[in-house]
Amino acid sequence: MSEIITHAGVIESIDGGRVRVRIVQTSACAACKVAGHCNAAEAKEKLVDVFAADAGRWKVGDAVTVAASQQMATQALLLAFGLPLVILIAVLLVVLNVTGREGLAALSGLAALVPYYAVLWFTRGRLQKRLAFWIEQ
Repeated sequence: MSEIITHAGVIESIDGGRVRVRIVQTSACAACKVAGHCNAAEAKEKLVDVFAADAGRWKVGDAVTVAASQQMATQALLLAFGLPLVILIAVLLVVLNVTGREGLAALSGLAALVPYYAVLWFTRGRLQKRLAFWIEQ
């Protein structure tokens, strides 16, 4: 589970210790030789923020490789989608069993996500350090 995920990219901007890198995320089809003739191929450009103390060693336009661990990616997915789904379903089932009202249960499930995402928002500084990309040499 310690595999490294890498993407080639180009540095878009450098602001203090934050390096913004534009990567092209491709599906398996996009790398295919006949991808230009097929509607299934897709590629998306994304901006990734990399926080580095030695950001001054790069300049805008440099080609770099951005990396992240598979474990970090899994943690990010769990925080963004897994836990909210569990909270939504748990609150939905509890409210439905207590009140028997489906509408109230649905609204309560959605409302329970507001504090969860608020906590994520307020702890984003710690999460950025823990769930961080880096630039490979």
